[in-house]
Amino acid sequence: MKELTMLDYTNTTTELSLSGIDAVVISVGATEQFGPYLPMHIDSLIAELYANEYGKALNAYVLPVLPFNTSEEHAAFKGTVTVSPNILTAMLEDIILGLRRQGFKKYLLCSGHGGAYWYNAFIKHMNYKYQDIIVIYPGYNGSWDNAVKAAGLDGRNEIHGGLTGVCTAMWLCPELVKLEAMGSEIPEENNRYSDYIGWDKLTEDGNWGVFIKGQYSEEELAAKGKILWMTLIKDQCDGLKEYLEEAYVRKIGEKYN
Repeated sequence: MKELTMLDYTNTTTELSLSGIDAVVISVGATEQFGPYLPMHIDSLIAELYANEYGKALNAYVLPVLPFNTSEEHAAFKGTVTVSPNILTAMLEDIILGLRRQGFKKYLLCSGHGGAYWYNAFIKHMNYKYQDIIVIYPGYNGSWDNAVKAAGLDGRNEIHGGLTGVCTAMWLCPELVKLEAMGSEIPEENNRYSDYIGWDKLTEDGNWGVFIKGQYSEEELAAKGKILWMTLIKDQCDGLKEYLEEAYVRKIGEKYN
């Protein structure tokens, strides 16, 4: 990845004004259960990782991670916070409109939570509603399957937690991980109900996957987590700036230049 200038909320308004930056990265994480032994902010850490890498690739202004999302499937587990899609998207729209008034024209929205079912519809609607800005997501380049394979985590029925979740946490926040066996094999038929029924009824302990203690060392777990996410993000960042610029030009055309 080519290193470019990135500014964030720790910079001053003067630095941002002088930078000429007109792109913004907005990331949404989550606060939700990851089984009995992993912390509940993993999706927010993933969203922060996304945001910083995309910010460098785009030469963008990176906002702080929003830590709440649509997490209804996890809501029966104590500590999980879930926000309705109407409330969440209304807040995101307000954030974008405030920045739009300041002259920001290009927006990349990313989510660290796989259950963000509002995501694509919101981006499509924002582009329809506001013709003078562009809002994109970074998902056209990069394959989750390729990243999972590169990390040696393929061939597993894992949606949430399990070995993949432990590897992620051991890379991003190892001091908060309790390396204890957790999870169970989830019947394939349960996938049919995962969008409709709380996971307290579909899983043994909130994990959609299995972690076996002692299978890998702490160093191996962390290495797998790093390979997984950086493989995915590196692919997504390849050509991302050019893609955003081209999308903006194609949408805006001569009328708003």
